[in-house]
Amino acid sequence: MYIKKILWAIAILGVVVCGVVVYNIYSAIFDPNTQFKNDVAYVFIPSGASYEMVEEQLTPLLKDMGSFRSVAERKGYVGNIKGGKYPIRSGMNNNQIINVLRSQNTPVRVSFNNQQSLQDLAGRIGEQLEADSLELLKAFQNETFLKENAFDEDTRLGMYLPNTYEFFWNTSGEEFRDRMFKEYKNFWTEARLQKAKQQGLKPNEVIALAAIVQKETVKVDERPRVAGVYLNRVKKGMLLQADPTVIFAIKKETGNYDTIIKRVLYRDLEIDSPYNTYKYAGIPPGPITMPDISAIEAVLNPEKHKYLFFVANVSDFGYHLFAESAAQHNRNKVQYIRWLNAKKVRR
Repeated sequence: MYIKKILWAIAILGVVVCGVVVYNIYSAIFDPNTQFKNDVAYVFIPSGASYEMVEEQLTPLLKDMGSFRSVAERKGYVGNIKGGKYPIRSGMNNNQIINVLRSQNTPVRVSFNNQQSLQDLAGRIGEQLEADSLELLKAFQNETFLKENAFDEDTRLGMYLPNTYEFFWNTSGEEFRDRMFKEYKNFWTEARLQKAKQQGLKPNEVIALAAIVQKETVKVDERPRVAGVYLNRVKKGMLLQADPTVIFAIKKETGNYDTIIKRVLYRDLEIDSPYNTYKYAGIPPGPITMPDISAIEAVLNPEKHKYLFFVANVSDFGYHLFAESAAQHNRNKVQYIRWLNAKKVRR
């Protein structure tokens, strides 16, 4: 009888112990384990991260890292870390958190506007993705890629169309570049290619001209009219005589793209550069900036008119006065020269 009681006691104790173990395991897996107040917190896990790096990201967010580690080991997550941006929601348990870290890499919205150089673009994108500016710039300048896809040092900036795109945060420099090339090809539909052909231009020439239009006017509604002026000049075999191209030529020659030039002087017009449209006929060899899609569309769908000249309208800033003849243009120009002198804009 005594032995029987001992056996019963051992059995009951075993059940209790097992119950405690099961409860602890259940709690570790299924009890909520977050401690932040917002609805969701994001963790950014670098490519090739160790489990210790993941814990470092999660420590401020979780109540009990020990239980998380235990579940992570049981589920095999410790040896299978994936980089990316992951949403951890308030009230999640360890099982849910690990499932998120395994499979819910969340895209980020990447935006860029009119960057003047690939260096500027790399810096802008490097602020939004894991890839740093050096990795991105190396991908942008890859000679094999450029040659295979008919780009060169002058035209390569035109491959990147300013917009907002979705990427995974851990996208590499080459993956970003390749996606941008895909977007570029998708942009050049058969309809757009046909419009370019009607203007007597290739896609690279459209973008180079659009970059000038972009620099000439910030007013989107005026861009088709400005584009029409330049296309009229091209068709007549006239020099484009676009001040922004001269400014770019100066910056390119000096290597200082941060130079601020508000007024082009007569001596500037003598700079020997293929980008100097006062000296060399036709469209420059590449874009002087990254044009908006609105500027590209303006070149593809220009306003039809007979204007050959334009100058800033000081009575309606941002817009311009247009003229069909040099005489009319010179009269329009007087008000602008007076305004520059009054403001003492020398350079």
